[in-house]
Amino acid sequence: MLTGWLARWWTAWRLQRQQRVLAERAIPDDLWLDTLRAYPFLTRRPLADLLHLRELATLFLARKEFSTAGGLALDDTMAVAVAAQACVPVLKLPGGLDLYDGFVGIVLHPQEVVVPRQWSDEAGVVHSGDEVLAGEAMEGGPVMLSWQDVQMAGDRARAEDGYNVVIHEFVHVLDMQHGGVDGLPALPDRAMQARWQDVMPRALLQHQAEVDAEQATWLDPYAAQGPEEFFPVTAEAFFVAPEGLQAEFPEVYALLSAYFGQDPARFQGARA
Repeated sequence: MLTGWLARWWTAWRLQRQQRVLAERAIPDDLWLDTLRAYPFLTRRPLADLLHLRELATLFLARKEFSTAGGLALDDTMAVAVAAQACVPVLKLPGGLDLYDGFVGIVLHPQEVVVPRQWSDEAGVVHSGDEVLAGEAMEGGPVMLSWQDVQMAGDRARAEDGYNVVIHEFVHVLDMQHGGVDGLPALPDRAMQARWQDVMPRALLQHQAEVDAEQATWLDPYAAQGPEEFFPVTAEAFFVAPEGLQAEFPEVYALLSAYFGQDPARFQGARA
């Protein structure tokens, strides 16, 4: 009985807190409209979804802590741009923003970051080298993003290529909900899990074969790295270039539509 009372109290408290944040810290109208104009793919959804996205972005900003590196100066335009895009994947997911509760920090760099890496090959030999990153999501945080690449999502040509670093990294965060990063997020039931484990590996093998054969591929060749990258790369395309993904990988599009609870191809170009 106590547990039930505490659960009700906690739910009521959180709802009151959210309503207070939405009332007192709502994203200003002009700033929100400027964000939609800067990232046209955001508008390719019903008005009700856009209103909900604005609320989620407001709550996201209240929950997360932004910092910068490399001399980059943070302003509200940058924070809202990240928040709006980060909230797109969880717009219809059960759990919503709670799925991002495993971390707080978001670090923006002016551009791509070069980081030293070590890896072992199939023979167990350890190699060292540098990796250039446009973004990185780490378990427990923070999420690192290149501001230069965040802005690229507003470029129509890059959007048509299915590129969006914010969505990519935050889909990695969703992937981590299942434990580790393996391209298999927490799914609602066994039926969807079975469907996922059928569709995604087959599509990945097809993409890897095309990349290995040095064929020109519409989907970013980076997706061929493995299931842990195929999921976020196809998710990028799903949200920013849905018609392209639907044409190239119709089963993947249908699966992601069922998982995210969204059908962006239906509204492609509606408000762009």
